[in-house]
Amino acid sequence: MGAEWLAIFMFVAFMALILTGYPVAFSFAGVAVVFFAFGLLTGDVSMATLSGLFSKWFADAVSNFTFLAIPFFVFMGSVFEKSGLAERLLTTIGMVMGPVKGGMAVAVIIVGTLLAAATGVVAATVIVMGLISLPVMIKYNYNHRLATGVITASGTLAQLIPPSLVLIVLASFLPVSVGELFAGALIPGIMLAVIYAIYAVVIAYLRPGTAPPIPEEERTLSGWALAAEALRSIVPPILLILAVLGSIFFGIATASEAGAVGALGAVLLALGYRTLSWSMIRTAAKATADITGLVLQILFASTFFALVFDRLGGQNLVTQWLLDIPGGFWGFIIAANIIVFLLGINLEFLEIASS
Repeated sequence: MGAEWLAIFMFVAFMALILTGYPVAFSFAGVAVVFFAFGLLTGDVSMATLSGLFSKWFADAVSNFTFLAIPFFVFMGSVFEKSGLAERLLTTIGMVMGPVKGGMAVAVIIVGTLLAAATGVVAATVIVMGLISLPVMIKYNYNHRLATGVITASGTLAQLIPPSLVLIVLASFLPVSVGELFAGALIPGIMLAVIYAIYAVVIAYLRPGTAPPIPEEERTLSGWALAAEALRSIVPPILLILAVLGSIFFGIATASEAGAVGALGAVLLALGYRTLSWSMIRTAAKATADITGLVLQILFASTFFALVFDRLGGQNLVTQWLLDIPGGFWGFIIAANIIVFLLGINLEFLEIASS
């Protein structure tokens, strides 16, 4: 029992370190190193534990063909952001929804949903939507709480709407293909986006002045001119996203192959809109390398953490606790949701899934 309690202290130490704002990957690795040393002193682990670390990480992450989709989808989303496609989408949809109270909020949710389907990364979606849409909503006298809430809520859709990086990582832990996870998450993700949009419109009408329509003098496009601009700005990105996801759902391409096509398609869209440049490609590539490196770093550090935690008996102890939860299947589901909710206060789901 002593080793198992050492594992519990290990998890508590990790959560405490996270609360200080220390980087997640270094928190995983640092706590694992310290408690590995404690395990050596108590005789609960041995140096042989390290022998399987690199082979396990290489097998689970580096040689996992599914993870190849991550840089492709991240690059696709980065091109959407850096080339101005996302900003053009927001401007056009904002014009279309302009006469409606809460219309700009609905436009933000629509673009956030499309951007989530392009990036699959929550932080990227929230940052992009914040930089693009928050000044616009403030300009049109939107309530600050509603404006920031809409941006944050639409950004979280990247966790659920394919091609979510969470689902790609989760597929490596579950006996389910990436395509099946994508297909299962698509409808709930769209339903959530629709609920967000309905809420924004209802609040706009129940609380006058919270989300006013765009003034008529600001709506520079209307009629056929607006329809033509919407056709040019909205339809091509939607067709690209549908083609990428459709090829996965119908088994035409793997997630990695579809991601490669999506990345190339985003570049071609930027070329078509005349926003393609070497500096944009370089910036998008750097952002892709940063995010991909972060994912691999977290996976490696969490693998080390999980290995030490398992050798100390923590995994068996947690499994037994979950099995002893009253209520059977539904008791386990409720407890699991509560645990993920509490962990999600401090961690992104990528770190939760990895640990």
